[in-house]
Amino acid sequence: MPVSCRACASSSTAALGDRIGRRASVLAGAVLFGAASVLAAYAQTSEMLIVARALLGLGGAALMPSTLALIRNLFHDARQRAKTVTLWTTVMTAGISLGPVVSGLLLEHFWWGSVFLINLPAMVLLLVLVPFLVPEFRTAQRERFDLLSSVLSLGAVLLVVHGIKEWARHGYDPLPAVTMGVGLVVGFVFVRRQKHLAHPMIDLGLLGRRTFGGPVFANLLAMFATVGMAVFLTQYLQSVLGLSPFRAALWSLVPAVGAAVAAPVAAALAQRVDRAYVMGGGLLVSACGFLWMTQVRADSALWFALTGAALYAGGLVAAMALATELALGAAPPERAGSAAAVLESGQELGGALGMAVLGSIGAAVYSREMADAVPAGMPHAEAVRETLGGATAAAARLPDETADAVLTAARDAFTHGMSFAAVGAAVVMAAAGVFSLAWLRGAGRAKPPSEPAEPRPAVLPS
Repeated sequence: MPVSCRACASSSTAALGDRIGRRASVLAGAVLFGAASVLAAYAQTSEMLIVARALLGLGGAALMPSTLALIRNLFHDARQRAKTVTLWTTVMTAGISLGPVVSGLLLEHFWWGSVFLINLPAMVLLLVLVPFLVPEFRTAQRERFDLLSSVLSLGAVLLVVHGIKEWARHGYDPLPAVTMGVGLVVGFVFVRRQKHLAHPMIDLGLLGRRTFGGPVFANLLAMFATVGMAVFLTQYLQSVLGLSPFRAALWSLVPAVGAAVAAPVAAALAQRVDRAYVMGGGLLVSACGFLWMTQVRADSALWFALTGAALYAGGLVAAMALATELALGAAPPERAGSAAAVLESGQELGGALGMAVLGSIGAAVYSREMADAVPAGMPHAEAVRETLGGATAAAARLPDETADAVLTAARDAFTHGMSFAAVGAAVVMAAAGVFSLAWLRGAGRAKPPSEPAEPRPAVLPS
């Protein structure tokens, strides 16, 4: 749910940041994120924790697009901006990878709320340093914030993402289908409204440019594969190979190392050849990584699975860093917040779709194989057939011989489902690579050193 909230709120908060100031948006997001972290750490009920997690999503929605918008405003030279976006992507990837490791350490020594309180030092650092180190940027024309467009965008994305997740979790049901249908209608109304506004929240003309819309679509597809397969890799390390959560988190750093190496290499290559070729190559490399994952089995060596994961992670991060830099460069500085919000929303939507579609593929294969392997009269047969986690929990209550047979069948079925999901991810990444080569060729050439950088707009006083 927090991911959905962040996807819903990104466009609204970043558009507001264009008006109130991007630095102010970062500071407001830091305050909200810190306060929500404290609320989550000391939540006494599940409802209170859900509210806190939703507020964390809103705080993240204010932070992430605003930092990208500030990069667009601070770095007008294309080469400097490319290096900065590469660094931004590498740091974000490292943070995502280190998060489970730090959380595992905290949970071994402290109570569960400590995983939220660890956010506070970073937020305090932001609040102290940003006012001194970062100038304020906002649009010169202080047009009125369109609250109705904000509500429409929130409603459309939230309804569609919620419907997709419920459909993936429970299969076809009229209610999720109606929810998605209503969300699409609300989205259509939102788009129609943007076309007729003098100062729209999302510039549809900008989205129609191939140097902006193309990278946004490529990033959406990349996140589709990234998030969709991340769930499988985590379960494989813990439930199939039997690693503890902390050890699994440590080994998960291996793909992050591949991504950290690939991003600067891709940025260096993009200074010499068309970015479209580097992006397309990265996406095709990731497709090869996913095809590698189709050969992973329940008894495969740990290094074999991690090599495939590092291969697809490196290709994806390299392509996404270049796509982000190309899209930001195509956006006018005064619309940097809205442009960053569209990028962020596209990524969040792609991740939600990946979890729904690839997760459904894996679940369908698992359920089909386990239906044949588990007799109907066996105790806990329904739980065993639903998920690998259910099979693991049920095996603990079965006789040893039966439990071993159930776990062996469940692990094999899960890896087969992961293989089918990896095929789906590979197909999507191959299509994304071909799309990048065909659609963005010639649009992403690095500026020669002699070409002057675009003029800097005036920085408005804080």
